[in-house]
Amino acid sequence: MKILIWHVHGGWMDSFVHGPHEYLVPVNAQRDAWGLGTGGRDWPASVREVSQEQLAEERIDVVVLQRPEELAEVHRLTGRAPGSELPAVFLEHNTPKSGNVPNSVHPLAERSDIPIVHVTHFNRLFWDCGRARTLVIEHGIVDPGYQYTGTNQTLGVAINEPVRRWRVTGTDLLPGFAQIAPLEVYGIGTKKLPEALQLPEGQLIIRGDVNPAQLHGMLGQARAYLHPFRWTSLGLALLEAMHLGMPVLALGATEAFRAVPPEAGMVSSDVAELQRTARVLLNDPQEAVARGRAAREFALKHYGLQRFLTRWDTVLAEVGDVRSTQLAEELTEGSTP
Repeated sequence: MKILIWHVHGGWMDSFVHGPHEYLVPVNAQRDAWGLGTGGRDWPASVREVSQEQLAEERIDVVVLQRPEELAEVHRLTGRAPGSELPAVFLEHNTPKSGNVPNSVHPLAERSDIPIVHVTHFNRLFWDCGRARTLVIEHGIVDPGYQYTGTNQTLGVAINEPVRRWRVTGTDLLPGFAQIAPLEVYGIGTKKLPEALQLPEGQLIIRGDVNPAQLHGMLGQARAYLHPFRWTSLGLALLEAMHLGMPVLALGATEAFRAVPPEAGMVSSDVAELQRTARVLLNDPQEAVARGRAAREFALKHYGLQRFLTRWDTVLAEVGDVRSTQLAEELTEGSTP
């Protein structure tokens, strides 16, 4: 299939573009949010940058929408309305962000012609999607291989924009863990953390934004992975850490309880319990190794790449076939005997 999709979530796209399709990624001169192209990522040759002017000439089979504004943009650029004239699915990456969360209505809630694909069961549960058909396709990860050494008596953390997002990402919880072991923090905007947290010297090690290959090798040296997020979808970095073979300490919020089995570390909404487990792992390297191996085994089974791609292939084929059938019926009904 020929799939139109914007580069919105690079980590998720790293897996999605490993399927058997051709992926058209819009690009513009500004390389902004509406035309980032590949963004310099090392993606397969089946990913093709396409200028906005060229899109109208492409024979697109399906569009994977990720922002409500893309509905109008696709129509403008291709001349085809998503759902009614062009097969489409809406990929919802996020939890509801504002208002009365249990009653948060999804922007496509009244669109019966565009199914909404959630990345976690928690997200599907908390979004009110109205008449829209909903599905869950859980994350899949390109396996980086077992790279855990745990040689550093530190806790690895990956958070993008930890100061701006603060309580959402559990940044306010970091000082309590830094008293147990130094934190090695990765991610965009982490250079602002020292001023924001004001921790004693040696408790915070800023690694910054590094490419995935470097991240995997560096992160795996930490004794355990800390996932302090309160209110986000399941972080890909958490699943990558599990693939690396790291034991995990995860705040018991959103989808974490489903992603991390008890034998892989600890999931709890009791921060003190997580801190106690952190001390156990720091003092017992063999226990850390055992839990890390359990984390990797679980991640490979439940968040492996092939499982993810197979599920997407099924949904994309179904959406395309349904639309083709509808068009055929409309043409037949409208023909002159």
